[in-house]
Order: sequence, then structure tokens, then C-alpha cells
Amino acid sequence: MVFGPASRLGVALFDSTPPIESAPGSSNEDKETTIRAIYRQILGNAYVMESERLTVPESQFKRGELSVREFIRQVAKSELYRSRFFSNVPRYRSIELNFRHLLGRTPADLEEMRTHSTILDSAGFEAEIDSYLDSDEYQTTFGEHIVPYIRGYKTEATQNMVQFTHLFEMVRGASSSSLKGNLAGKSPRLNSLVIQSTPTAVVSPASSGATFRTPANTARTCQRFNGADSGKIYRIEVTGYRAKAVKSVSPYRRSNQVLFVPFEQLSSAYQRIHRQGGVIASITPV
Repeated sequence: MVFGPASRLGVALFDSTPPIESAPGSSNEDKETTIRAIYRQILGNAYVMESERLTVPESQFKRGELSVREFIRQVAKSELYRSRFFSNVPRYRSIELNFRHLLGRTPADLEEMRTHSTILDSAGFEAEIDSYLDSDEYQTTFGEHIVPYIRGYKTEATQNMVQFTHLFEMVRGASSSSLKGNLAGKSPRLNSLVIQSTPTAVVSPASSGATFRTPANTARTCQRFNGADSGKIYRIEVTGYRAKAVKSVSPYRRSNQVLFVPFEQLSSAYQRIHRQGGVIASITPV
């Protein structure tokens, strides 16, 4: 079962695309399709130049010497993967990405992240990759011949609602990239959220291309307002602020803000944000 309208959440393509399977005896054309799907999933929609492709493992896969799972192991342990998603990123960001790429979901809780951090400490990078591919979960879900896919938006792939909301922090639609498209850059996106078991607002990808990152100093506390007739409060996530009216500030400066606004003030807040050059990433009831 899929939570919410898939088209609005940006997961319609995930929901309508069947898993890609390459069993023994598949044609070379089918295997080439599988190879492209593996690169797309394991490298998080990152562009792969022809010179970066793993020609030897690809040949072994086409000859039937490697299964899908074993070819994925070669890709995930390659210098191409290591340089993009391990060597140059913080540890917990690397673990987040391993979950996305190899299991198609986000970490369930802090304990699961600690387990993989311990593997890195005790056995190193290659053992960390093996821990996903050799897990019972991987074997049950994908086996030897199915290419992993994003599945964390479905009930059977998540253990709780918090984990479901975290998926949308990692994957903003079918075209979202593990390398680009988020103001967090290389920083972990789930670390504090997982530690505190904090759910996040689930919003569809903004049509304007806005990306939002919760400011580090945003308090996660109850917000109270007086004078709101309806009693309804809305959380507005705003990104893309450009200081148009202040000439001393660079017009290329970008920032993010979280606003808590009573229902009666939504219209005026909307107008003020757009006058100031901001882009509304989401509006959700508190």
C-alpha cells in the first residue's frame, strides 16, 4: 500500500515501475538495461561517464559469471562509489546513503545507524557494504536477480511513520539525486531526526524547484499564539530568500526559515514572503 496520492508525493514513477529482474539466460539487451538500472539506483541517479563504467564487472555480468547482487557488490565497493559516497562525506551521511542505495529505505532508528557505524570501525568500508547485501532483508526482498529500488514509501518497507516521513528527506521524487538538489550538501540529512525520532512534514516536490533544509537553530518545541480565532496554526517552510530590498547584502544570498502562522494571517504571510523574494516549499498544519 502507498501512503497518499503518489503523484503528489513525487513517487508515482516508483509506484508504476515494476522491479527490474535479470535471471540467468537473459538477453544482452536485457542485461544492458539491468546494468543501467543498477548504476542509477546504486549511484543515486548520479551521472556516470563512459570512462567511469566498470567494464570488467560488466563483462562478467553479461557472461553470466556475476548475478545482479554480485555485480551490485562490485559497483558499491568500487572507487567510483567510495569517492562519491564515503571518502568525502561524513560517516552518518554515508550510512544514510548506503540504506537508500542498497536497501531502498532509510535507517529505522539510531540503533540501526550505530550498528553500521560499529561495522565501519571494526571491519572497514567493504564489510559495511557486505552487511547490507548479505542481510536477510536484502535476500528476502531482492534475492540474487532483482535490482534494488526505492521502497521506503510503502508500509511493508518501513517500521513506523517516523521512518516513512524520513524517506522524503532523502528522496524528493523519482529524479532526485544523492549528490545534488538539497541545500544540506554533504551533511547528514537524518542524523538529528533519527536520534530524536522526529517525524518531518511530507510535502510534494515544489514545482518551482525550491529545496528546503530545516535551519539548525529551529527549536522543535510547541508554538503558542494568542488572538487566532480559528485556533489553527500552520508551519510554513520558506527557502530561496534573496535580499532584494537591501543593497548591502548580496542578491545571491540564500536562506531558509520556518514560520508558524495562525490561519487568519496565512494570506498576509504568503504575500510578504513573495515580496521578499522567498519561495514557499511547504505549508502544513501544526
